[in-house]
Amino acid sequence: MSDISGFGLQVLVVASETFPVGFTVNQFADDSDPFDIPSVTVAETAMGVNGDLIGWKKAVPVKINLSVIPNSEDDQNLSILLDANRPTRGKFIVDDQITITAIYPDGSSISLTGGKITDGMPSSSVASAGRLKSKTYGFSFEDANRTF
Repeated sequence: MSDISGFGLQVLVVASETFPVGFTVNQFADDSDPFDIPSVTVAETAMGVNGDLIGWKKAVPVKINLSVIPNSEDDQNLSILLDANRPTRGKFIVDDQITITAIYPDGSSISLTGGKITDGMPSSSVASAGRLKSKTYGFSFEDANRTF
């Protein structure tokens, strides 16, 4: 029987300037996907005039989303990273190169390199249920390598 439990997931975030030593994320949200890697399109296809299939490969970023408990230590660190890389008038912004390594409970891992933080919530939002919404932070990477 296969065990597909996600309990025990650990994610190490290293940002070249803001967090050069890195920090571990493990305070994951309960109301959104904690570590989400959407599918990527690696090739496009079309049909020629006479019905011949043609195709070409294309490079695309590997995107991930991390959702954490609002106001947790992990949220605070990710918020610092987002703010440091968010351009605004009159502010010095850093150009962090981000690496994320996720270690799954079965010992396998994925290492994402050459990344940028792309989006996140600059402050807390409140859900209609009366609780703070989980905070989601988005990243894009040049490469991903999986070990089993």
